[in-house]
This record gives sequence, structure tokens and C-alpha cells, in this order.
Amino acid sequence: MFAFVPGTDEGPARAGEVSAPGGPIGPSRSVPTAPASPKSPSAPSSRPAPGSDSGSGSGADSSPGAGSGEASPSVSGTPSASRSSGPPAPPRVPASGPGSFTTARTEGSPVGSGPLRRYRVQVEKGIDISAAEAAAEIERILAHPRGWAAHGRGSFQLVSSKADADFVIRIATPATADRLCLAQGLNTRGELNCETVDGVVVNLRRWVLGSPTFDGPAAEYRHLIINHEVGHEIGIHHHLGCSGQGRLAPVMMQQIKGLDGCVSNAWPYGEDGKYIAGPRV
Repeated sequence: MFAFVPGTDEGPARAGEVSAPGGPIGPSRSVPTAPASPKSPSAPSSRPAPGSDSGSGSGADSSPGAGSGEASPSVSGTPSASRSSGPPAPPRVPASGPGSFTTARTEGSPVGSGPLRRYRVQVEKGIDISAAEAAAEIERILAHPRGWAAHGRGSFQLVSSKADADFVIRIATPATADRLCLAQGLNTRGELNCETVDGVVVNLRRWVLGSPTFDGPAAEYRHLIINHEVGHEIGIHHHLGCSGQGRLAPVMMQQIKGLDGCVSNAWPYGEDGKYIAGPRV
């Protein structure tokens, strides 16, 4: 299943900012920026858009994801106990934000072959993630040798202008993501991403924390988010299921809902260059 919602009206917002439908939705707290995936190759270097500064959206479904992903940091009794106090608590993700977005004011070169799809990247204000850094990470994801661009399914280019973009990728707090997705009547319940009529809404919780069903770091799970949603953008409107016990899960599978015996996977193609498929669901 995938969802389409009306595009947000950028109206009179200041340059590089848009507002989510319904206006502000409350204060936010800060979340640390997650590191870029070490498995990703270097993407074409981004450059500032002319006349601007460098400034700082997996398939939608109607069922909740597992776990809130929030925890309080552990506190040591004494300074000497800090090294043996157990694993660090996961980053805290703000539940809501102002509902306005900052656009990455950087542009890149086309990557891949096939029909060109130009995209821009926006990050909700106040979440302590740089729009420029998020855009650079998405460029690296789309340039991965096991991605869509490397196998002729499309070429992609980061742009900064709404007029030049074919779609937008927004990273939003759970409450803002819910509001944008609910415009289609889709209940993402503070946990899920969705596809909209003008692009992709990425839930900040998934971007920062990954998924409890994904066997890998959050930085790798971000590959799955982008590859799944861009798969919809290039015309793959159906979802796939697991093709067999122990096999790689298709990137067009809603892996957050369970793997059904498959192994979690973030890329459309295998190391042998073959498309990872499964039965249509």
C-alpha cells in the first residue's frame, strides 16, 4: 500500500521554509544527528545553489510500527561506574515540531542512467539535523552501487528550487509526519513513513532509530527508507513479500511489519546485480 496526500502550500513562508498543513503543532526537543552510513560510496559532491547559502520524506501503511524507540539516558551512581553502566540509551526523538521546514540549499550532479528525477530535501525546523547534511546523505544513498541509479531504473539529481524539483523528501517529527500523512486518511500513528502526491514524508523516529525488525544500524535502515520510497516514485506502486526462508527481503517489502522468514535488506539489487524480488502483495 502507498498513499498520496495533497502537497503542502508553501505560501508566504521565508526562503527555504514551508509549513505543514494545519500550522504549528507544538515545541520540539533536540535529537543528535546520526552518522552517515559507512557502506555508502561517495556521491557527486553537492554545491551551493546559485544565489543561496548552504543552509541548514518506507512505504506507507495503516498499521503501527513496533516500539516507540524512546528511552531515558542511564545515570551512573559514581563517575567510575560510567564505563560499566550498560549500553547507551538510544537518542531521544522529539514527538513534535513547529511544522515548518528548511530546504537544503545545495545542488548536485545527476547520478545514474534512465529517466531523470530531480528532488529536493527538507528537514523540519528545530530537530538539530542539518538539511544540507541530510541531502548529502540521501545523495550517497541514491548513488549506492546496489541502488536504482546503478541499474538503469532512473537517474536522480538534488536540486534546491521547488520549480525544478519533481518530488520532495521531507524529514519530519512524528506528529508532523502524522499530520501530513493524515491528509490522505492514513494513520501512521507516530511510527511510519508515507508517500505523498508531491514526494515522501520520512518519520524522524525511523530516520534516527531505524526499525526493530531491521538487522542493522539506523544509518543502513535509512537506505531502506529512501530506496523503498524512491521505488514508488519511479513507478513501482505495489509491495512485495518474502520469496523464501533465509532469502534477502525485497526493498519494496514493508519490512517494518515483519520479515516472514526473510533477512532484512536495504538495497534493491544484490551483490550479483540481480533485482531482489518476491511475490506481489
